[in-house]
Amino acid sequence: MNMNRLINMGLRMLMRKGTEMAANRGKRPEDMTPQEREQAKSARQTAQKAQRGMRAARRFMR
Repeated sequence: MNMNRLINMGLRMLMRKGTEMAANRGKRPEDMTPQEREQAKSARQTAQKAQRGMRAARRFMR
């Protein structure tokens, strides 16, 4: 693997972790109210859709 691919892989992993933390707003699910859990779930689903869209865009940009 070349260095560019390793860096991109690492950045994608960090971004995925960051979107997860942003969806939970830094709280653990045990500490959330049911409404907060529902909001975090919808935020995760939105982030997953965005990631799928980015993957598709990358595929077409080749």
